[in-house]
Amino acid sequence: MSMDAATRSSWLERYRTGPSLLRGAWDEAPAEMRAWRPAAGAWSALEVVAHCADSETYAAIRIRLLLAEAEPLIVGYDENVWARRFDYQGSDPEASLHLVETVRAHTSTLLARLPEEAWGRMGRHSHSGPYGTDDWLRSYGEHLELHAAQIRRNLVAWQTRSA
Repeated sequence: MSMDAATRSSWLERYRTGPSLLRGAWDEAPAEMRAWRPAAGAWSALEVVAHCADSETYAAIRIRLLLAEAEPLIVGYDENVWARRFDYQGSDPEASLHLVETVRAHTSTLLARLPEEAWGRMGRHSHSGPYGTDDWLRSYGEHLELHAAQIRRNLVAWQTRSA
């Protein structure tokens, strides 16, 4: 279902402000908690931030493919494999956060300049089938919100782990 202009504007604002939510959650986490995992197989706050950096770089390419190419293939990936292969636990969180902030600012500027007719373009996602610009915006508009909440849940779990 295609978004109307008002709905899209709201999602674009969520997309634009996502990095500040992620940074805020990271800043609330004490340094000694950031690498702590709340359970086996669960991500630490550090891994969440590294994932967000990789996801943002790929998201920026995905929207450009959707906007510029005829029927692009959007290739999915296994984020847990990436976390292991790219050693998210050993990543530089400040570099990750800076990358998220920079890529989002750059892509937000692009999206704000798009004419209405640019929206509604479609491609195909390798995992889920038909995938368009509005699908992209819904997914990434909430992506950093969800991960900021994940970091905050980790913090609560860390604070109550020995209680």
